[in-house]
Amino acid sequence: MSSSLKLSDLVDFDQKTLLISALSIAFNPTFWNIVARREYRTHFLTRLFGGNRQAACYFLAATIFSLGLVRDFLYERALRHQPSHPLLSTDAATYVGYALIAAGNILVVSSTWALGITGTFLGDYFGILMDHMVTGFPFNLTDAPMYNGSTMAFLGSALVYGKPAGVLLTVWVFLVYKVALAFENPFTAEIYAKRERARKAGKKAL
Repeated sequence: MSSSLKLSDLVDFDQKTLLISALSIAFNPTFWNIVARREYRTHFLTRLFGGNRQAACYFLAATIFSLGLVRDFLYERALRHQPSHPLLSTDAATYVGYALIAAGNILVVSSTWALGITGTFLGDYFGILMDHMVTGFPFNLTDAPMYNGSTMAFLGSALVYGKPAGVLLTVWVFLVYKVALAFENPFTAEIYAKRERARKAGKKAL
């Protein structure tokens, strides 16, 4: 008999909660990218809030935050229906898990503090642009602290629960965020480049 361990031995792919969690993870960044780009091109949310860009951005921020809570709930529920593994069910794994959760949340919270609500939740797409690039903590450690911190928290939860399925979902989180950044970074950079071109054109006109 073969003693090789298969992925199906570690993860119960028949559990619907696993698929639902994976779909939720993919849905969130897809949703906010689609909505934010539509807002940038049509200003539909700003018009909905009577031309108040700030209120519209705060509404999107609340929506994204709420979807994040739902995603986290679905992730936790998925883990509860998955098998554990002895290597992940040790005190050492649990301590590392809590450390990852703490470090990840520090990155998320500190980046939100540094950027503010509008800076964190796609205010650029509403025309609410920052005056200067934030280079202090945590951006001096990573250029994507929100995404990296969230990924660390997912992995930490997987270790705390001792679930290989959580590690697999964390890999999915990492890949989804990589794709999201590939769409977001160039688009955001172009928003600021457009402002700089407009400023230079204004100076030349003077």
